[in-house]
Amino acid sequence: MADIANLRTNAETGLSKLFETARASFATEEKIAREEAFKFFEATGLPSRRVEAFKYTDLRAAITDAAPPAETPSAEIARSASEAAKGFSGIEAVRLTFVNGHLIEALSDLARVPAGVSVRTLSAALSAGDPLLKSLAPVAQARENPVYQLNAAFMADGALISVEAGAKVETPLHLRFVGTGGNAFSTATRVLVALAEGAELTVLESHEGPDGVAYQPNDALDVTIADGAAFRHTRLNAEGDAAIALSTLSARLGAASHIETVNLVTGAVLSRHQLYLHFAGEEATAVVNGAAMLGHGRLADSTLLADHAAVGGVSREMFKTVIDGDSTGVFQGKIIVRQVAQQTDGKMKSDCLLLSDEGQMMNKPELEIFADDVACGHGATCGAPDEELLFYLRARGLPKAEAESLLVQAFVGEAIEAVTHEDARAALIGTIEAWLKARH
Repeated sequence: MADIANLRTNAETGLSKLFETARASFATEEKIAREEAFKFFEATGLPSRRVEAFKYTDLRAAITDAAPPAETPSAEIARSASEAAKGFSGIEAVRLTFVNGHLIEALSDLARVPAGVSVRTLSAALSAGDPLLKSLAPVAQARENPVYQLNAAFMADGALISVEAGAKVETPLHLRFVGTGGNAFSTATRVLVALAEGAELTVLESHEGPDGVAYQPNDALDVTIADGAAFRHTRLNAEGDAAIALSTLSARLGAASHIETVNLVTGAVLSRHQLYLHFAGEEATAVVNGAAMLGHGRLADSTLLADHAAVGGVSREMFKTVIDGDSTGVFQGKIIVRQVAQQTDGKMKSDCLLLSDEGQMMNKPELEIFADDVACGHGATCGAPDEELLFYLRARGLPKAEAESLLVQAFVGEAIEAVTHEDARAALIGTIEAWLKARH
């Protein structure tokens, strides 16, 4: 019996044409890797609901056309777009500004990079064949993902950030991604952060763009954390209301290393944030939190894989979703504990607050355990605001809208509390308050 192949969609055909056009510009050293990545994507195509990992986020149906890669904007356009960006704007940080997927050096603080930190543009590194490029794609499972491979095929710019052994970097780096333009465009950025033994770094990441434009960002952040190193990461998705925003974080943890990552979603008509963690060294720890504030028919998908492959790893995952109107929230999380990973401690939870009867939440937490000396668990809840608490607040003179907003802030705040950088935590709280104010 012959295999039945899906007909290619307009978007898939368009992506093939765009890749064929881009192929001529690839350097010899990178051409093979890019072609292999696109062959992987062509073999799978845009994932549909028939693919288990995309059961609730059908990209094949959502992406109807392939938006052309954005060109480097003029200096005037880039400056105007960056000045309008608000994410983490009031925080003291060293900024790397990307406009339409291209690093704009004139709007970045490359001269203020802290001691012990090295920053190179991805475009320059690709041209020079930088040895650090070998550290890209540090997690095997991410390389089996079509969205991630599509990024690998088209990545146009980004940065390689390395931190020397023992360097404790106090000033955070702010990766500021800004989209601008009146027509649909796509971006594919890749940032690699490599922390040497005992290093510490805080990274803030913000994504913003125009409303009413169906642009398509596909961003990837790769992190390698050596023994005893610590990486702290706070991410804000405030993309435009018509954007289809795809993003991936993949991290490899060494012995006694630590990662903290918190993602807040308030933007994009459809977003999918993928996280891949590989616990390669013993006694590594991770805090992975997320929050989504959804209204106006939006969909936000958080998909997580925590792969414990060493003794004594600890992971804590908490995701909070607020659904208003006919929006949809998706959480898919899996903790894998390999046979060698005895004494693993993993806890994962997804909570949803429904503010309307039209919204829906899809929860799919999983455990896959091959060791016998572990303490792992998962859970999921979904419900409306507590009527007794609402009555208690209203009995003390608060209007219904304000009382409900206080409950929502407390609900989401539990996930945001994991952000150790005080100013970044305050910025996220301000974003939540602004969303609630706009809702009423």
